[in-house]
Amino acid sequence: MLAVETVNLSKVYVSTKKSPGILSSLKGLVNPDRKEVVAVKDVNLRIEQGELVGFLGPNGAGKTTTLKMLSGILYPSSGTARVLGFEPFDRKNEMLRQIALVMGNKNQLWWDLPAWDSFIVLRELYEVDQKVFQERLDALIETLQIKEVLHTQVRKMSLGERMKCELVAALLHAPRVMFLDEPTLGLDVVSQKKMREFLREMHRKDGSTILLTSHYMQDVVELCDRVVVIDKGTVVFEGTLDQLTAQFSDTKTVVLTMESEIEASELEKFGTLISQEAGVVVLEVKRSATAEVVSAVLQNLPVVDVKIDELSMEEIIRRLFQGTAQV
Repeated sequence: MLAVETVNLSKVYVSTKKSPGILSSLKGLVNPDRKEVVAVKDVNLRIEQGELVGFLGPNGAGKTTTLKMLSGILYPSSGTARVLGFEPFDRKNEMLRQIALVMGNKNQLWWDLPAWDSFIVLRELYEVDQKVFQERLDALIETLQIKEVLHTQVRKMSLGERMKCELVAALLHAPRVMFLDEPTLGLDVVSQKKMREFLREMHRKDGSTILLTSHYMQDVVELCDRVVVIDKGTVVFEGTLDQLTAQFSDTKTVVLTMESEIEASELEKFGTLISQEAGVVVLEVKRSATAEVVSAVLQNLPVVDVKIDELSMEEIIRRLFQGTAQV
């Protein structure tokens, strides 16, 4: 069963350009200079129930706009969307009770109330059974370790504490579909790891469908079954991380531990020298020539150890968005 489906989903914003000066402002009232900005263009998604999909793209690519349309906050300019069989922009209660949207730079908790009070209000809004609510809340509090801040005003929390409470608020009603926009924003490395472990376990237990955006590639690598990459409002890739690597990177990195220092000019004969420090050399070589290069290196250089890696996912994505990835 499809949890999320879009067909040519698009969103165009129209803005009016204002020129300085009174006369220009009066002229603008009569003949305004309007400009169209395409935020999302012809996005087609098919996400099965129970999938965990990464939604990647640079700032301004259209990720958040897409999530807002899927959750019903924004109405599309054209195209269609269905979430759990509903048109999201109808905002029907039957759909809203089954979805959740968490945005790292927005909050759904009441700013001047303690998080606990917001949780109680949300229980009433979603009509969650008291016993189910308490059991789920206790589990979430323990997992995310937020017991000490439950009775603190949200505005007095750190960003990391608030993000954890936002996630609890979004999960209290056990949504079937979750749209997570930068859920690890503001968390330290340890908290990010715990958050990923929590999301993975929750997904396993509940079988929920998750569409996740993140600028932390480790979130995507550890959590997602497949990824959708969007740039300038248009989907440029859809598939697994392995397929992404194969399609947009025709190179590998060769990490060499050397017995003695080697001149850079000698190393550059075998590939692109990425770094050389403390006896460890990193070369970037053509994927198709990896075996040949490694064999030549072992024959001609004092190598103690060798390791072959794919380019990091961060580097592949960076090159893709900069237009330098090899297709």
